[in-house]
Amino acid sequence: MRMQRRGFLLLALLALLALTSAVAKKKDKVKKGGPGSECAEWTWGPCTPSSKDCGVGFREGTCGAQTQRIRCRVPCNWKKEFGADCKYKFESWGACDGGTGTKARQGTLKKARYNAQCQETIRVTKPCTPKTKAKAKAKKGKGKD
Repeated sequence: MRMQRRGFLLLALLALLALTSAVAKKKDKVKKGGPGSECAEWTWGPCTPSSKDCGVGFREGTCGAQTQRIRCRVPCNWKKEFGADCKYKFESWGACDGGTGTKARQGTLKKARYNAQCQETIRVTKPCTPKTKAKAKAKKGKGKD
């Protein structure tokens, strides 16, 4: 009688182990492929933040009649002119233009994520900053007596 109980407990333990393993495999398949994972040509839209103009949001994708939403994140320092899905390699900043008070640099497209429509080259500008580094260095040395 004792051997039968051990056998039954061992059999129940193996069945429970097999069941949990099967559930874990099913969850992995859902995470990787998701609904419509047999579809090969997904077209993804831009990442749309849930609130304001940056932070966590969603990106919608379509493939034939299937639609899928995935989580994404828009960095809060992204350049709205060319979008968060277009990645560029930038040159160093040019000299300050005294007439406009700005300096510029050019970027060449390095990567377009999620089939985004990106410009091959872009030009960005920013205001020139006054030289304050020399003053900051001079102040640092005064208190070291």
